[in-house]
Amino acid sequence: MPGARDPIEMVNGVPVVVAPEEIDASNTGWLHAVLWEAADRGRGTFVVDMTRTQLCDSGGLGVLVRAHNRALADGGELRLVRPTSASVLTVLAFTGIDQVIPSFPSLYEAVVPAQATAPRPPRPRRPEPGMRTRPDRPPPDGS
Repeated sequence: MPGARDPIEMVNGVPVVVAPEEIDASNTGWLHAVLWEAADRGRGTFVVDMTRTQLCDSGGLGVLVRAHNRALADGGELRLVRPTSASVLTVLAFTGIDQVIPSFPSLYEAVVPAQATAPRPPRPRRPEPGMRTRPDRPPPDGS
């Protein structure tokens, strides 16, 4: 798209995505794609600035949680800049997301620690259903 700017800005070497004012069914696909690109650029660690966000529906929350899980699996971290909207803060608190995804009061605070934090090693992937996880135990179906 001519004249369109990149939705991901690099701040102190950390990818930052400025979330839209409203996150709902009309733009969750776009947000998902942008967050995955930010995770790739930041080797797993990236920031979502939600200071302008006034509405975040369940689809938007799902995108944030999936991006958080992907970041952890990649040995990185998703960091949120806290929204100023009381209703969005309430939704994050009510769902418990504010206890799971690290959030910061300012972009500066979200980016500086990310720069100083060494990336964590990737978490081991869970075995597929039916795979034996311990050689000393028979599979759950008894075979």
